[in-house]
Amino acid sequence: MHNGGNFTALNLDFYFSLFTYKMSFDLSTLNINSEQTLEQIKDVVNRTPLQYNQHLSEKYQAEVYLKREDLQIVRSYKLRGAYNKIVNLSEDERNRGVVCASAGNHAQGVAFSCRKLNIKGVIFMPGPTPKQKISQTEMWGNGNVEIVLTGDTFDDCQKSALTYAEEHGMTFIPPFDDLKVIEGQGTVAVEVLQDLPDLDVVFIPIGGGGLAAGVSHYLKGKNNAIKCFGIEPEGAPSMQAALSAGEPVELGQINKFVDGAAVKKIGATTFEIARQLLDHTRSIPEGKICTCILELYNKDAIVVEPAGALSVAALEFHKEEIKGKKVVCIISGGNNDIDRMSEIKELSLLYEGYKHYFIVRFPQRPGALKLFVSEVLGPKDDITRFEFIKKTERERGPALVGIELNKPEDYQSLIDRMKEYKFDVIEVNKDQTLFEYLV
Repeated sequence: MHNGGNFTALNLDFYFSLFTYKMSFDLSTLNINSEQTLEQIKDVVNRTPLQYNQHLSEKYQAEVYLKREDLQIVRSYKLRGAYNKIVNLSEDERNRGVVCASAGNHAQGVAFSCRKLNIKGVIFMPGPTPKQKISQTEMWGNGNVEIVLTGDTFDDCQKSALTYAEEHGMTFIPPFDDLKVIEGQGTVAVEVLQDLPDLDVVFIPIGGGGLAAGVSHYLKGKNNAIKCFGIEPEGAPSMQAALSAGEPVELGQINKFVDGAAVKKIGATTFEIARQLLDHTRSIPEGKICTCILELYNKDAIVVEPAGALSVAALEFHKEEIKGKKVVCIISGGNNDIDRMSEIKELSLLYEGYKHYFIVRFPQRPGALKLFVSEVLGPKDDITRFEFIKKTERERGPALVGIELNKPEDYQSLIDRMKEYKFDVIEVNKDQTLFEYLV
């Protein structure tokens, strides 16, 4: 059984084995004490607020509170686990330095810890990591860390990080699959229960499972009646895949949009804890997450990253279960790159049914384009994109047309008018391959 030891050159093979070993153990034997850990790290991490949210409470007829880990020092809960792991290393291990792999938030937690404890760190990050997270990691490290960009996904860069740690005799700091990391993430739950002792339901984001394992382990240990719901992105459902298989499995392909939770393979230890303690696991469409990001900003001036919006986005799918309950949504992080906002808005409009793309082959008759604009479009519909696909057949060839509706319900009448006026169309939204190629 994994005992939370340090991952150095001596036990790298054991660490890799965790990803294929089907574990089953008595959770009561685990050495996880998040209450004690909170006392040890409370002078380093922020005690983040648990805020009552009026508009979500009214919308879902429940008492909804947001645990604002986006207000943590490094703008995510990851500092808790990273610092707890590193501060518990031996002096020799600290002197040799640490290595980690991260899509951004764990990296910042490790970087902050390295500066705080004045030790060397080498941080591996996937190539597509948002620039904002890279620059923040450099800032928190303040000369104590070196950043290496490699691989397309977290899982790819983790393999490089593990190899580097072995070759250089450094200690690997896992982002989630480690008892000290899990214990640190569990301090979120300690604060929640102190602030809201009669909690009924908690929604917990899932990437690699460290937060879900730590929070559920603490809460269920205090009150088994508390419902713990694990929430992951639809494009990277590593927890649900593991539940189906009975053990962690590597997903063949993932959607990297929710970068803070886009993990191909959930941790072995985190899976076993979450499997036994989570009451339910659900995946949320990326478009719904984007809608939630925009609503939190517009209604509450809260800036969250995609992974940070997972828990709030899940409320819509559990609205009957949470009526009249005291509910906590963990806002896991707020490291959102402003350059992504146009993409976030686009995905939200597509998911909510406001925006549609078509390939339109205009009838070869005079005034066809004018007819399309004046008769086919609704009075409040807007063309947001228009380009002829065959540049040599302008005015006659097919065109890619993006249309934003005033209301999603206007969609069918738009389709009906296209048929009425004999416009030959292909609905690009319904063909994922075509959509990715053209849009």
